[in-house]
Amino acid sequence: MPTIKLARVSGEYGFEAHDEYGHTVRMDSSPESGGENFGVRPMQMLLMGLGGCSAIDVIAILRKQRQNVVDYEMVISGEREAGKEPSLWQSITLEFHLYGEVDEDKAKKAVELSLGKYCSVAATLYKAEADIKWQVFIHPAK
Repeated sequence: MPTIKLARVSGEYGFEAHDEYGHTVRMDSSPESGGENFGVRPMQMLLMGLGGCSAIDVIAILRKQRQNVVDYEMVISGEREAGKEPSLWQSITLEFHLYGEVDEDKAKKAVELSLGKYCSVAATLYKAEADIKWQVFIHPAK
């Protein structure tokens, strides 16, 4: 079972989380809420997790299809519920930017498989009723 250890290391809300492999993530509250901009906000970390989870899936699927992805970027944005506590992600938009010789239809199918079947972070956000929209952009190699 994965185990995360979290400790306060900076100010009131500056935390570091460590996994069992020694990886570290810094988190903090927003300055408006008393944070010191020490690290990522926990809710933004969910968006980062969604991006990472889906990116791994998409690259793995396209690799099996012998697509030549030489670079990969994503832009992830989201809107949270207004006036609610807790304020969940209401809508999320993902832009998949793939560089190289990549068939657009295969890339779109890979994203569909990731977000609809394989990505556990997406499944978690769907269960929280987040509306996830996405687009694929194919670019020549940089």
